[in-house]
Amino acid sequence: MRVDAPDAAAMEAFGRELAAGLRAGDLVLLTGPLGAGKTTLTRGIGDGLGVRGPVQSPTFVLARTHPNLVGGPPLVHVDAYRLESALYLDDLDLDFDRSVVVVEWGAGLADGATDSWLEVVIERPEGIAVAPADVADAEHLGADEPRVLELRGYGPRWAGTPFEASQ
Repeated sequence: MRVDAPDAAAMEAFGRELAAGLRAGDLVLLTGPLGAGKTTLTRGIGDGLGVRGPVQSPTFVLARTHPNLVGGPPLVHVDAYRLESALYLDDLDLDFDRSVVVVEWGAGLADGATDSWLEVVIERPEGIAVAPADVADAEHLGADEPRVLELRGYGPRWAGTPFEASQ
């Protein structure tokens, strides 16, 4: 499934829409260059789930758990940018079964953590490049530039949904 997000507000709004279909046990992997909008999308997911905020980049703490304020699952927001292997991700002892887990930079590290996952690849149009001096500032760079999201669901959880990846 392809989604066009013309600006940061649209990215966050799509996160709220996506959250409406997420449930405990869901793993969402976000892939894209620095400044692509991964944290902005996660902020929208958190808002849609009704979790305590603010949802911000967990770059330096690696993972943040946001308790749910409306009786749903918590959001576990992970930044795997600095992790060298899936073993380090396993050391975080994440609660995959009772949470919605969103992992930035998780492709290749977390995609085997559960039998199903939703991959969201975020792309900027050609010609827009970001080379931040500080990874923590990356989410703010190019915030109002358009983005293209490609969503692919893998495993039984996503079978028969609009997100199901073509095999």
